[in-house]
Amino acid sequence: MTAPSRDRTVAATTGEPVATPSVAARLPGRSLLRLGPLSLQIRRRSVLVAAVLVVLLAAAAVLSLSLGTPYVAPADVLHALSGVGTPYDLVVLDLRLPRVVLAAVAGAAFGVAGTLIQSVARNPLASPDVIGITQGAGLAATIALTSGAAAVVVAPAALAGGLVAAVVVLALGARHGLAAQRFVLAGVAVAFALRALTEIVMITAEAIDGQRAQIWLVGTLAGKGWAEAAWIGGALLVLLPVLAWAGWALNSSALDDDTARGIGLRPVARRIGLAGAGVLVAAMVTAQVGAVDFVALVAPQVARRLVRSERPPLVCAALLGALLLVLADLAGRRLFAPTQLPAGVLTAAIGGPYLMYLLLRGRKRSS
Repeated sequence: MTAPSRDRTVAATTGEPVATPSVAARLPGRSLLRLGPLSLQIRRRSVLVAAVLVVLLAAAAVLSLSLGTPYVAPADVLHALSGVGTPYDLVVLDLRLPRVVLAAVAGAAFGVAGTLIQSVARNPLASPDVIGITQGAGLAATIALTSGAAAVVVAPAALAGGLVAAVVVLALGARHGLAAQRFVLAGVAVAFALRALTEIVMITAEAIDGQRAQIWLVGTLAGKGWAEAAWIGGALLVLLPVLAWAGWALNSSALDDDTARGIGLRPVARRIGLAGAGVLVAAMVTAQVGAVDFVALVAPQVARRLVRSERPPLVCAALLGALLLVLADLAGRRLFAPTQLPAGVLTAAIGGPYLMYLLLRGRKRSS
């Protein structure tokens, strides 16, 4: 096999950039972007979908800033955001904007975490709330909330709980090279065990403490804003080099181990790295906003279908996760106003039917 044909085979198999520009340029649906000595393949449909999602996210953010009591016209929202100055600056900038930014940042983080975990598990049903990370964070937060600990302890405790649960899942699933089926089964088993322990803690706690823990477990953005958004955004910024590597490594996540090794990759190390990055992001965002379920499950798969790719696209999944959580928080604030529903209730209302759809679709395929 000649060098150009070998490069063409590797590119078609992994989707990774190759050194031969003429080969990359001929791949259907892709463009070659040159940055000095570097070259990068870009899926044109991914760029288009990402651009549409950015526009929809901006529109959803403006709508969320507009609706409420008092109502603020979209033009006044844009004036307030641009610094022109309006009578509604306090409402838009101080009361509503922090929550909208938090929803967008947290939703993006959930989308990233779900993409990484589903790619490792090779299973559209895998997400942080299915494989135990959310349950570990929830158990630790419940213990903190029901034991009289200070409020500032809840988020660090939830982060530690999520990471401990992730370590247990990775340890149980690491045998045989972190095989996809074993990883998912280990996560589901850990999730059930942690959920049972959480229920025991809540039953034995005082009623008011149990209610506080229940609200946290559902997941809500009420009473939160810049501080939580800064923690999540800062963590994503610190992890940006890791996430950039993960976006590149996802190109080969669908390969079986023999094929991956045959083209010079280390599949086990990649899966462990991707899983570690995914659970770290999931634990971090859950610690700040609570157990907002199903965003990490739905966003990657919907993004994959929009892009029409073989794997969930990282950037599009992040944008879709941000859009879903912004809309869910808006619906929770306005559907039954003045009563506010936690964002987790709305995401569960979306994710439940979607989960049933995935199960029925998988059953039809197997039959």
